Amino acid sequence: MSDENELTEKIIGAAIEVHKHVGPGLLESAYEECLCFELSCRGVRFQRQVHLPVEYKGIRLECAYKMDLLVEDLVVVEIKAIDGLLPIHRAQLLTYLRASGKQVGLLINFNVAVLKDVIKRLVNGYSFSPRNLSVLSGSAVSLLPTPTKETV
Repeated sequence: MSDENELTEKIIGAAIEVHKHVGPGLLESAYEECLCFELSCRGVRFQRQVHLPVEYKGIRLECAYKMDLLVEDLVVVEIKAIDGLLPIHRAQLLTYLRASGKQVGLLINFNVAVLKDVIKRLVNGYSFSPRNLSVLSGSAVSLLPTPTKETV
């Protein structure tokens, strides 16, 4: 898990750098482009718009599911540019994690005044708080600030 921890720190740093330069108000596609540029500058490998098939009754369906970014084949990144994150956005990322077999994902909403306040780090199967490293119940954990109640 330490590889994922180091990698999520790099991704969050890149996202903060993007937000510092362009701020809120752009389209999701613009933030994706900027974040990809920033990750490239930092030597971090990634894939964009990765198709994610769904298995239904033993049949593999090529649905419209696409992960925004798969970074270093370890971390799924879902980018948003919306007024506020809803539980469905966490559920979407958790679905991507389960379907792809990946352990860690980041949910990043760029349409905010302070980016670090709304970045969500989700872990498939369990969660922890990077602030106190205590194990929590549930499947999602927030980075900065740690919420008092987590719902998925």
